[in-house]
Amino acid sequence: MKIHLLDWSIIILFFIVFIIIGLISSKTSSKNSKEYFLSGRNMPWWLLGISMVATTFSADTPNLVANIVREKGVSGNWSWWAFLLTGMFTVYLYSKLWRRSKVLTDLEFYEIRYSGKEAIFLRAFRAIYLGVFFNVMIMASVCLAGIKIGGILLGLTPFECIFYSSLVTVLYSTVGGLRGVIYTDLIQFFVAMVGSIWATYYIINLEEIGGLGSMLSHSSVIDKLSFFPSADDTEQFLIVLIIPIAVQWWAVWYPGAEPGGGGYIAQRMLSAKNEKNAIYSTLLFNVMHYVIRPWPWILIALSSLILFPNLDSIATAFPQIDKSIIGNDIAYPAMLSLLPKGLLGVVLASLIAAFMSTISSHLNWGASYISIDFYKRFIKRNASEKEIVTIGKISTIFLMILAGLVALQLSDSLGAFNILLQIGAGTGSIFLLRWFWWRVNAFSEITGMLISFVVAIYFEWIHENLFGTPLEEYLELLIGIGITTFSWILVTLLTRPTEKNKLIKFYNSIKPYGIGWSGFIQKYNLKKIDSNDSLMNDLFLIFLGVIMIYFGLFGIGFILYNQIIYGIILLSISLISFSLTNYIMLKYKLR
Repeated sequence: MKIHLLDWSIIILFFIVFIIIGLISSKTSSKNSKEYFLSGRNMPWWLLGISMVATTFSADTPNLVANIVREKGVSGNWSWWAFLLTGMFTVYLYSKLWRRSKVLTDLEFYEIRYSGKEAIFLRAFRAIYLGVFFNVMIMASVCLAGIKIGGILLGLTPFECIFYSSLVTVLYSTVGGLRGVIYTDLIQFFVAMVGSIWATYYIINLEEIGGLGSMLSHSSVIDKLSFFPSADDTEQFLIVLIIPIAVQWWAVWYPGAEPGGGGYIAQRMLSAKNEKNAIYSTLLFNVMHYVIRPWPWILIALSSLILFPNLDSIATAFPQIDKSIIGNDIAYPAMLSLLPKGLLGVVLASLIAAFMSTISSHLNWGASYISIDFYKRFIKRNASEKEIVTIGKISTIFLMILAGLVALQLSDSLGAFNILLQIGAGTGSIFLLRWFWWRVNAFSEITGMLISFVVAIYFEWIHENLFGTPLEEYLELLIGIGITTFSWILVTLLTRPTEKNKLIKFYNSIKPYGIGWSGFIQKYNLKKIDSNDSLMNDLFLIFLGVIMIYFGLFGIGFILYNQIIYGIILLSISLISFSLTNYIMLKYKLR
């Protein structure tokens, strides 16, 4: 398709703006590692919340949602909607704990919580394991989306897509640090939302679609609309809803939805001015992530079923696209190819902005692990602040090159998503309990990490060769969770606990509550900390937060489905839950 001068002008304008922001931010960010990786720990909640949601608004996310909706219907989104539960735990329990830790990176946590050589090994290994391996896999799946979008909308080769899209991102990420990333995230998020909503409105009103009402009543769409899978199909009900809600949210580690917070979400919380800003930033993120953002993607995915009912129709419409990368996820950029000039430029700019916001955050996050948790901690302990920042900049470039090379080997965003879920299966419970159960030690995390990885490798490359047929993905996930969880708990009970003085210092600084520390307090005759935090209050806030967001999500859905009464009722309950949440948070003092 032809890209007009107006479209290119809009795209180039945004590129220039992002580069300018990076250059301006570089004056402050290059001062020291705290400025470069944590923006001086002085960021307000609203800016951090928008940055979190912009980071998770990636170019591959609409493709993933399109893939899910076309294959499993709207209810298939429970595979990621279920992560709201861990999101709410992060808001009300873990955000303040992270802020109290005062670490520069979440990996530094290992040496303030655990003791011995095993803690040192854990920090070093995960710096590379997460900062390079996991991080590159996530960025590669994002780059894959860029390849598919660029191939359909711009006619670029895979290499050209990666090269052009990453060039500007690396430039402002390298010079601007986290401050530059956060400021550009603010612009990128609003551009991405405007482009997404505007494109949805235009596409739904195409003559071939016939408007929202016609689309929702179309024979190809009507059986995809339910928010919940049918209980009549027991297997699908179990896979789509029960497993994500009952198990997946707490048992699986996934970047951006880590149980207990972590990664770039923890990085944003550690950048907050104080505990209050850390809490409100993660709350804003969850509201925007689950309530506001999904519906434009879902509606375009549904409309794509009318124009491109199967993969053959997509392949026929875009003969220039490599057949190896044609999947249901490519339906989203296929629909965007129908946009007129001007609007296409805005939407392309929004997708590029979404791509850059995610990649820039992952680059800065991964570089912090390499430069602080690996280089400074294990290579050169007396490295100067300037040297650490330089290593961070070099690491940023290295990670982008590696992600681009891996992206050229991928073909399907949903497949990459499922592999990463399997690798993290069973480790989530460790990240939840390590704050509240004193007996968890470094061996617990090492065991969970290694066992989950071995199980994932077995199911991905060995099981089918041995038995002839692969297991269903949900069985692989459940088996992985069971084996990993059993293994790490057993190892925890059989190995020595963290050294006493380390635990005492951690307990006094973090102030964790709950019965998980009672045995430790009694064993060493310690004085129990009289914390202002109330576990019951926090659990009630979590409950209200879940009600607020799910009811808001489905309330908007009912209104779009033209079931206005149901929509108003659910949105009213959502607003009541928000009011109660705000009242409780104001009543109980937040620092």
